[in-house]
Amino acid sequence: ETFDYIIVGAGSAGAVLANRLSNDERCRVLLLEAGGKTHPWSRFPISYALFLERAGVNWMYESEPDPGADGRSVPVPRGRMLGGSSAINGLVFVRGQAQDYDHWAQLGNRGWSYQDVLPIFRDMESYDCGDDEFRGRTGPLNITDTPERGRLYDSLIAAAGAHGIDPADDYNGAVQDGITMSQTTIHKGRRMSTARCYLDPVRRRPNLTIQANALARALTFDGKKCTGVRYTVNGVGRTARAGREVIVSAGSINSPQLLELSGIGNPDILKDQGIEVVHALNGVGENLRDHYAPRFRWAVPRKLGLTYNVHGRGIRLIGQALRYAMSGTGLIGLSSGPIRAFVRTRDGLDAPNAMIMWLPFLIGEQMTSLAKESGISSAAHALRPESTGSVHITSPDGAAAPAILFNFLSAALDREITLEVTKLLRAIMKAPALADILDGELSPGPDVVTDEEIMDWARIAGATCFHPVGTCKMGSDPMAVVDERLRVHGMDGLRVADASIMPTLTSGNTNAPSIMIGEKAARMVIGDRV
Repeated sequence: ETFDYIIVGAGSAGAVLANRLSNDERCRVLLLEAGGKTHPWSRFPISYALFLERAGVNWMYESEPDPGADGRSVPVPRGRMLGGSSAINGLVFVRGQAQDYDHWAQLGNRGWSYQDVLPIFRDMESYDCGDDEFRGRTGPLNITDTPERGRLYDSLIAAAGAHGIDPADDYNGAVQDGITMSQTTIHKGRRMSTARCYLDPVRRRPNLTIQANALARALTFDGKKCTGVRYTVNGVGRTARAGREVIVSAGSINSPQLLELSGIGNPDILKDQGIEVVHALNGVGENLRDHYAPRFRWAVPRKLGLTYNVHGRGIRLIGQALRYAMSGTGLIGLSSGPIRAFVRTRDGLDAPNAMIMWLPFLIGEQMTSLAKESGISSAAHALRPESTGSVHITSPDGAAAPAILFNFLSAALDREITLEVTKLLRAIMKAPALADILDGELSPGPDVVTDEEIMDWARIAGATCFHPVGTCKMGSDPMAVVDERLRVHGMDGLRVADASIMPTLTSGNTNAPSIMIGEKAARMVIGDRV
C-alpha cells in the first residue's frame, strides 16, 4: 500500500506524530509498532517496576561490558508496545532547563531555543498549577503533582533546607532549583502514556492505520530518496510505500539500528555486516548519552511505619490495593521517584548541575521487588553528562540486538559531579531533621569514605537511568545525522524524530522532551508540506 507518511515506532514521539499528521483527513498515515497494542498492567503506575524485566513489552536490551560500571553489562529497558517507553517508564515529567535548549540553538540548530520550544511544551500539557507563562492548561497530556505527604517527605525537605536547598515552586517553570514532590504523567491514578493521550482519541480515524507487531527490517530507497519501509508482521513480510516521507521514531537504540540496517551509517560498520552502503553518515549510532546514577540505601526502623516495605508487603498489600481503588494513590499509584531535588554541587553555577531523587522504600535484590527490611532508596547523578558511547548493529538481521556501549564516567566532569553530589546527598541524610528517622547508611556504607572509594563504589552500584539519547544527533557538524528540521543529511523524504536527535542530554528525565520533539517534528512536517 501507499501512504503519505509512514512513522516507524509508536512511542513518545511517534504516537504524537501519528495524531498530528492524521489530523488532516487528506493524508494517509501508517504507524508501525514492533510491539503489541497494550498490556493491561500499563494503566497502573507501579507497572514500571513490573515491566523492567518483562519480555514482550520491553526490548530487554543489555549494554556491552562497561569499564565505567566495573565491567558490568547493565540493563537497557525500552518500551515495546503502543506508547513505547512512555508505556513502561517511571512516569516522572521533567522538561529540563532553558539552558539545555538554548545550548542546542547555540550549536546551530535554529528553532530549538527555549523560547522556541516553550510554546510547544505549553500546548502539549494540561496542568493545574504553576504560572501561565510557562504551563499549559488544555493540552492532551495530563500532568499532576505527586499526592504523597507525611513525616518522611517533610523531614527530607527540612534536611535539604539545612544545606541551602529550598522548596521548589515549579521545576518546570522559571527555574529548576530546589526540592519538591515530582510532577508525573499520572491522572486519576492512571498512567498517561502517549498511547493513552495521543492514540486512543484518534484510533478510529479512517486515514490512520496503526499496525502493531510490525518489525521494521529496512527502509527502501530510490537513489537518495526514501520511498518506504520493509517490515514483517508475525513473520510475514510486507512493504509500504511513502508518497511524502518516512519518519523514524524508534528511539535512541532502534532508530540508529534501522538506519544502519538500511545502509545509512559508517561504511566500515555496514560493510562488516555485509550491508550495501546507501549513504555514508559516520555519526549514526554515535554520541550515545545517558544519566548514570549510583543507588544509595538507608535503614528506617519498621516501628515508625514510614516506608512501603512495611505497608506494601504480604497481607498489607491488600490495603494498598484498596487504597488505590478508592483514591488512585499509594504504592500502586506511585511514580519511580516521588520526591526529587535539583541541586548545584558547588558555588558559581548558573543552574543546577545534579539531581537527587528518593524512594519511600528499599528495593530488594531484584529491581522489581521490595526488600523485607524497612528503608529508603535514593539515586543521584549529573544532569548533563559528557561521557559518550555508541549503538551499532551486530547483524544484518533486524531482530538481533545491537551492541550498546555507554562508556559511563569516562568524562572527568561526570566523575567530578558524581563525587560532589554523593557527598552532598550523604550530608543531607545526616541533617538533624532525619536523625529520628534513619537507622544507618546501608549503601555505600560508613566504610566508604575517600574519593577513590566512592568512585569504586559508584562503578559497582550505578546503573543507567533509562534516558538514552543522542545517537542520531541534530546539527551541522560532520557527526550530525539530521539537520535542524530533523531531515537526515544527504537524503530526501526521511526524518528522524525521537530522543536520538538530542545533541546533548536535557537536565532530567527525557520523556517530556521526547514528546515535545514529536510535537515539533509534526509542525515541521506539516509546514514543509504546504
